[in-house]
Amino acid sequence: MNLNKVFVLGNLTRDPELRQTSTGQPVCSFGIATNSFYTDKSGQKQKKAEFHNIVVWGRQAEIANQFLKKGSLALIEGRIQTRTWQDREGQNRKVTEIVAERFQLGPRPGGSFTEQQPPTASPETSRETGDQELPEINIDEEQVKPEDIPF
Repeated sequence: MNLNKVFVLGNLTRDPELRQTSTGQPVCSFGIATNSFYTDKSGQKQKKAEFHNIVVWGRQAEIANQFLKKGSLALIEGRIQTRTWQDREGQNRKVTEIVAERFQLGPRPGGSFTEQQPPTASPETSRETGDQELPEINIDEEQVKPEDIPF
């Protein structure tokens, strides 16, 4: 049995980039930083950051582009994927990224949404943060077809 599942909770390192494939499929990419803390040999507390490339497809890509921005907190659930290709100069390139299957938006600064407020989510698909509800994005509910998922 095999399992490829990853959860990351962190802050966006750059604004999301929304593009479309040649077939018109929306795809959004952005980076997330996660921090870990440890005590070094001398007893000093240290902080280490890891940087992750995130790819979101379909309707979720549009939602990520609309509501996330640099610095936003987000919880990403997905799978790790490594891609290889040749660049224009003929060099072999390789990137490891997390393909998001679902994500949750973090709380908004100031406790309220901007003018791009998402639709009210049902209690089953949201979590409460203070007095506001934030939608959980679920790929199973977004009617994504198998051919929309990159392999």
